[in-house]
Amino acid sequence: MGKIIAICTSPKKGTAKQTVEQITIVENFGLEGDAHAGNWHRQVSLLSWQAVEAFKARGALVKHGCFGENFVVDGIDFAALPVGTRIACNDALLEVTQIGKECHSHCQIFHTMGECIMPTQGVFARVLRGGVARTGDAMEVLPAASAASVARENKA
Repeated sequence: MGKIIAICTSPKKGTAKQTVEQITIVENFGLEGDAHAGNWHRQVSLLSWQAVEAFKARGALVKHGCFGENFVVDGIDFAALPVGTRIACNDALLEVTQIGKECHSHCQIFHTMGECIMPTQGVFARVLRGGVARTGDAMEVLPAASAASVARENKA
């Protein structure tokens, strides 16, 4: 079980995301008002709070949203989850579609630190069911059996 530490969004691609206290998660789209939402496999991005804190401990001066992440969550090692894992938050249901991403133009963080954590720690998901998320809400990785039963329920 994890806890949402920060929710981040931006209306324009290529800009750092700003934190918000609450967000609407839209089925088959992503976060309402976020530039990266849309009909594709990377509708929502997630980072482990522990990964961010470890990066800060190496000298990175970063704040929530600097990596382009939508959710920073304490207690879940997202990079260790296999593609296909389902994650629940209140009524919303996400499915992991990609672990990491190539950093094409090397962001400002890479130029300053010589590395960025999104290529190895960033996780992307699509939204199977929408809902509302707030800072402090629980986020739960569903056991494989539970995820399968949710899939069956969605087909019914």
